[in-house]
Amino acid sequence: MEEDIIKKLGIKIRIERQKRKVSQEKLAELTGLNRNFIGMIERGETNVTVKNLACIAEKLQIDIRELFNFII
Repeated sequence: MEEDIIKKLGIKIRIERQKRKVSQEKLAELTGLNRNFIGMIERGETNVTVKNLACIAEKLQIDIRELFNFII
């Protein structure tokens, strides 16, 4: 169950990033996170903190609540 949520969240982040035509490299630069870490988040390989989620949402100019809308 937990893995499903992590994967869905990662997919949602990837979709939102791609909609905005932002590369993983650029998102990493904007957030101060490692590009490999961004990839791991998007693949659902790691559990991301709320602090990092808030930063990602801010840099993608999206309300953090939208990242939990898994209807994709």
